[in-house]
Amino acid sequence: MNKKFGLNISLKLVCFFLFLLFCCEKDSISKIEVIKPSKEWDLEQIKESGNLRALMVYSGTTYYLYKGRPMGYEFELLERFAKYLDVTLEIIVVKNVNELFEKLNNGEGDIVAHGLAITTDRKEKVSFTDHLYLTKQVLVQKKPANWQNMNWGKLEKSLVHDPIDLLGDTISVRDLSSSKERIYNLSKELGGTIHLNILPVEMSTDEIIEKVAEGDIKYTIAENNIASIMETYYPILDVNVPVSFSQRIAWATRHNSKDLLEATNNWLEQLKRQIDFNVIYNKYFKNKKFYRRRIKSDFYSLNKQQISPYDDLIKKYTKTLNWDWRLVASQIYQESKFDPRVSSWAKASGLMQLMPETAIELGVTNRADPVQSIKGGTKYLKQLWTSFGHITDSIQRTKFTLASYNCGLYHVKDAQNLAEKRGLNANVWDDNVEDIILELSLPKNYNDPVVKYGYVRGIEPYNYVLQIFERYQHYTQFIES
Repeated sequence: MNKKFGLNISLKLVCFFLFLLFCCEKDSISKIEVIKPSKEWDLEQIKESGNLRALMVYSGTTYYLYKGRPMGYEFELLERFAKYLDVTLEIIVVKNVNELFEKLNNGEGDIVAHGLAITTDRKEKVSFTDHLYLTKQVLVQKKPANWQNMNWGKLEKSLVHDPIDLLGDTISVRDLSSSKERIYNLSKELGGTIHLNILPVEMSTDEIIEKVAEGDIKYTIAENNIASIMETYYPILDVNVPVSFSQRIAWATRHNSKDLLEATNNWLEQLKRQIDFNVIYNKYFKNKKFYRRRIKSDFYSLNKQQISPYDDLIKKYTKTLNWDWRLVASQIYQESKFDPRVSSWAKASGLMQLMPETAIELGVTNRADPVQSIKGGTKYLKQLWTSFGHITDSIQRTKFTLASYNCGLYHVKDAQNLAEKRGLNANVWDDNVEDIILELSLPKNYNDPVVKYGYVRGIEPYNYVLQIFERYQHYTQFIES
């Protein structure tokens, strides 16, 4: 009797233990990892700092470099958003979507400016903005090698037309992606199993779709707008089978950045009423000609580590300057957009837009010749650089050099003299001499006794330096030194 009683107690304890174990295991599986914001940094702090830090994953539609120019759907929108907030834009590229959320909530960025599908899991981690656009996920599959010679009926039989035909098959998707989550849900909806081949989180959607086109993987799924534009370059792909309903694509902020979220939504509401909004979308997701031309280019950052056809020349002649060649490349883009044939109204011409008199002094006989232009232009930069030898900060010295290249050494010297007269630091360009050179377009300033060379349209050197350094920062994101 006692043994039976003891056995019953033991069985009950075992059952109770197993029940607890099962419940705990179930909870641990279904529990969503919530990343709590670790830093209070909202719109007020962003405006005080004068800097908006945007987190994004590098891709062929989000942010890239093409023929020396930073481009991308999110990038163009961000430029407008930063202008709306009246702050400087800083782009921080991360490896994958999961890292976007980590860095955002750790305070390493202010906003996620990447096309994110709004999902329940993700809403636990971040606050989503109003949607930018609607899309749906589609199956990306490869047609047979001889598809162009097949009759329509045979071609149709070779392709999947209904997601139910995927049961028992394998789809390759990136880890930690909404595509992975979608396949899990699709399997449940269809009452069967679709196997997953998990790809590295660092792979871009473009790279994965390219692997389908090359036959390295059988299927993947992707947002319809991205898949459709890539199909124009890879006609062997079929992207006509939807595997989801419409999805909202948006940006994201921290949960505790409520003012920034509100400002973003207000800006989006205004932007959506402007023609620009649709023009930008169509440029990156509808303009098939532009996409085909870009993806074939050697000067598209997804293809090669090249900015321009003149990279080797720039590297060669920049050595005497001891500058980063990418900075000089940014200057050349500013001057000529890498077109050696271009001339200005002031008779400057060539890649580095040398004036006739300056070219003669530098020994340049043919300004349209890329070799002579880059050799002469870097030689001129070296001369100007030497003129500011008393400035110990190399960044500030570089900015004075570039400003002098644009408007003339002695106009910059005038601005330094006037800055010193007004109690500013004449050896610092940022927030000192750059402000003064803007004022040299006004009579009361260029007629000041310390100004020897008169009027200068100060907005030109001001923007010249600013834009070269902004572009240079983009170059450093994509191109190795």
